[in-house]
Amino acid sequence: MRPSRRPLAALGLALALLTGACGGGGDGSSAADASPASASARAAAAEKQLAKNTLVPLEGAPPVPELPVTVDSSDGRKVTVEDASRILPLNGGVAEIVFTLGLGDRVVGRDITATFAEAEKLPQVTKAHDVSAESVLSLRPTVVLADTDTGPAEAIDQIRDAGVPVVVLDPATALADVTTRTTRVAEALGVPAAGKALNRRMADELAAARAAVPEDSRPKVAFLYLRGSAAVYLIGGKGSGADSLVEAAGAVDAGKEAGLDKPFTPITSEALVRAQPDVILMMTKGLESVGGVDGLVKIPGIGETPAGMDRRVVDMEDGVLLGYGPRTPLVIDILVDRLHRA
Repeated sequence: MRPSRRPLAALGLALALLTGACGGGGDGSSAADASPASASARAAAAEKQLAKNTLVPLEGAPPVPELPVTVDSSDGRKVTVEDASRILPLNGGVAEIVFTLGLGDRVVGRDITATFAEAEKLPQVTKAHDVSAESVLSLRPTVVLADTDTGPAEAIDQIRDAGVPVVVLDPATALADVTTRTTRVAEALGVPAAGKALNRRMADELAAARAAVPEDSRPKVAFLYLRGSAAVYLIGGKGSGADSLVEAAGAVDAGKEAGLDKPFTPITSEALVRAQPDVILMMTKGLESVGGVDGLVKIPGIGETPAGMDRRVVDMEDGVLLGYGPRTPLVIDILVDRLHRA
């Protein structure tokens, strides 16, 4: 993975999503305990669900697409979808939405970032994040869901020229984007009511997670994007994608507060001194690429930060942390607990 792709493309849900009625557990069917004392319990339940690496679809019978529909595509086109019997999402977060809406049995292939269990046996049509038009067309999709970072452009053009409707979405880099993307996916597939139901469920789950944020805790959190084997060492700032999650979890994005107005900036000792994070947030593979916490604190400047000295490092699976899909409320549950833990 590289910072120019998918959830790191720029590398809250709206007020209703952040303050809506509490309730809805992972399956949207039971009331949630939204007291601050529930943070650890909610995080444990979220970690258990993520460990299963499975999705929780909406309750009830799968929706039946009402087609044809014509929708706006983020590449400036109007796209008409007449058949949703063979869906191909070219983004892991979008694939999560399709499956959670109850349309997983219609999905015929997957992008490399679709790492959840329900998708793992599907044919992969990307290599190093680049789409293979031949692989896509061999699966005979009736609709392809992409985003503005999906490429190469020649492959998307080839798919479109073959007569396959391609609906392009804006990348999701903030909580507010989850609602928008869910709505657009549901509309493109002819199931707008299911999209509204999923947004309501996520709003309830996020509100319950945020209710558990301690009132007297505002840790400074630095998101680091590291790939040791490729010598990539970046700190997140405004628009990294992680800043929205950190703030939703009741913490302060250290890079953003330090004045880093770009999504990502090369790590320097000076930047780390300005940021002075209490906690470091990373993707699991990134942490592994530098030799775990022991290797991380040896990177110049990191060991001198409060987070480095206390070895306070929080890592989450790559495809989940910035996936900005239906599992994002679970991410917030875990961050609320881990970031505020003494």
